[in-house]
Amino acid sequence: MAQKQTPSGPTQRQQRVAELIRHALAEVLQRRDIQVPVLDSHVVTVPEVRMSPDLKLATAYVMPLGGQDEAPVIAALERHKKILRQEVARRVNLKFAPDLRFRRDETFDEAARIDQILRSEKVQRDLESAPREDDEGEPDSPSRD
Repeated sequence: MAQKQTPSGPTQRQQRVAELIRHALAEVLQRRDIQVPVLDSHVVTVPEVRMSPDLKLATAYVMPLGGQDEAPVIAALERHKKILRQEVARRVNLKFAPDLRFRRDETFDEAARIDQILRSEKVQRDLESAPREDDEGEPDSPSRD
């Protein structure tokens, strides 16, 4: 009997459901459907949602616009996740509404770190000394006139 191989990443179904959940959460937060002072005073982005294989747990990666007051915003989302789950269930047609958990989105920090590395003196020095290619895809060579 052949062994069942586990996929290396999320399945298409997980990705599709995650995107539906992400849109529903973003809509709830944008329309201010729940009245929470901390959330009302911040614009919260939801760049990514990841689903568990059984689709019963959704991990939403969130970030307040500008990165201000991350901890209070995430704490408020965690405190009101039952209401958020109800609102998401109302908007997304699934057999079971997934449990929600909220995590800080670290992709902005990672992008800033990579940008800082690319702007470093060492990388700039390497870029200046690297051979350049002309339009035909060959390295520059002295002209033969």
